[in-house]
Amino acid sequence: YMFGPHPIPGSHVFALTPLSMGFVNLKPVVPGHVLVSPLRHVKRFADLTPEEVSDLWLLAQRIGSAVEGHYGAASLTLAIQDGPMAGQTVPHVHIHVLPRKAGDFPKNDEVYDAINRESVQYKAAAAAAGAVVGEKLDLDRER
Repeated sequence: YMFGPHPIPGSHVFALTPLSMGFVNLKPVVPGHVLVSPLRHVKRFADLTPEEVSDLWLLAQRIGSAVEGHYGAASLTLAIQDGPMAGQTVPHVHIHVLPRKAGDFPKNDEVYDAINRESVQYKAAAAAAGAVVGEKLDLDRER
């Protein structure tokens, strides 16, 4: 199995369909944080076939239910970073599936910062585009 340029050992793949796979995340931000990806190497979400989109999300739903129960979570975060400006670090479509518990982050939306923490590509792309990094939105406060 391949995830962008990275080989994924079969022992790390715990769910498999004809079009998608669920596998261990080597940099989890919460216990049970796993990834779901199409088997075909596709960089951007818009380039997936309708069958791949359906299969990917159905597998994410199935895995989400399993990890939520297994880790005693109360909710899930399902996230896709689609392209380098969105923080995508591996050029292969993937869904982050994170089982969530109350208080796992001081502010709920900090989970996205944790996912992006290692995104060297995002920082380089933002600098090249002349993006100004300013105050972050606090969506919890906005609610």
